Amino acid sequence: MIENVERLRPQSAVGGPLKYWAPPIIWMSAIFFFSTDIFSSDNTGSLLWKIVGSIYPGVSHELFDSIHFYIRKAGHFTVYAILALLLFRAFRSGGGARWRWRWALYSLLIGFLYALLDEYHQTFTRHRTASIYDSLIDTSGAMAALVLLWFLSHRATEPQRQIQKDQ
Repeated sequence: MIENVERLRPQSAVGGPLKYWAPPIIWMSAIFFFSTDIFSSDNTGSLLWKIVGSIYPGVSHELFDSIHFYIRKAGHFTVYAILALLLFRAFRSGGGARWRWRWALYSLLIGFLYALLDEYHQTFTRHRTASIYDSLIDTSGAMAALVLLWFLSHRATEPQRQIQKDQ
């Protein structure tokens, strides 16, 4: 019954496009902020050193450097995976279809372009460096999220197809 009421309401009454596009825009703003000197390797390293040192007091500098490196790269991957999902949701805009290749392609393309712009932005900071490899990690995160979403959406519709096939 609630779904029927939602369909009858004008789109602007339930948030309109802003409801779907605000989250990826806010997330992109957060990524821009994460690309400043505040989140440089030196700054995140000192905080992480305290955390890792409290868990593993005898950690060597070499081991810590590896941990720090992989956590930062996992952050790149994860942040852009989330961005891709938010963009996909925005392109879908509450539509009835679960999956459209066009939505995934647009989401991936925007994620890739934003990753390049993000690395370019880092060239203007004092303590950050740009790396095409980080852009590739970012794009890999976006692609992995979209592939997972595709898999889950097909898996969710498979029982319906099977029931229709059996009838």
